Amino acid sequence: MTSLFTRRAVAASVLALCGALSLSACGKTISIGDSSTPAASAPASPSAAASPSSTASAPAQGAGNSALQVVDSTAKDNGLSGTGGTVVGAAVQEAPPKWVQLSAVTSVPLNAPHLININQAALYRFDADTAGSGQSACNDACAAKWPPVTIQEGGNVYLAGVDPKQVGAFRRQDGQVQITVGGWPLYRFSGDSKPGDLNGQGLDGKWFAAGPTGDKVTQ
Repeated sequence: MTSLFTRRAVAASVLALCGALSLSACGKTISIGDSSTPAASAPASPSAAASPSSTASAPAQGAGNSALQVVDSTAKDNGLSGTGGTVVGAAVQEAPPKWVQLSAVTSVPLNAPHLININQAALYRFDADTAGSGQSACNDACAAKWPPVTIQEGGNVYLAGVDPKQVGAFRRQDGQVQITVGGWPLYRFSGDSKPGDLNGQGLDGKWFAAGPTGDKVTQ
């Protein structure tokens, strides 16, 4: 109860940052190419980020260079409900979500804000990765245990407590688009099955909860 209350309170409080501003001033566009280099970004246009109809539209698939929209407000504030297609725990993410939400929360036992998705699942970073490399060191069997945080091309990334400037994306070796924060690829853990789980924290001495700037959150 306390953990969920704290999560909601933190997520709600950060929305005031852009409350008096247009979403275009707080968001950006990420262009995803076919190379392994980090994606370039530009400020989001008002038409792309300001109206619920544009953010709720189905993203294009199969494009070689489809832009993602990063919006500094929640999915709910943009007229969306549900999960965007994000699965929980060990469930296989058969298709990338149409949209993803990243929220920074504080919960026991961690001593600093860390990231969760719309399902309140903890998001992790891998010490074997290199920030800003545009590549993931977790593939195949590793990616089954630690599913990458992916998104459909042309989709939207909604934020609560995360600076849009920290958000990026790149194309994995399997062709899917993976989201990064502070240049660090984000992952879920298949061993987390309910909100508040942090069963992946510190595993193998390489997996840790990701902070809102991609920093490693330790106990």
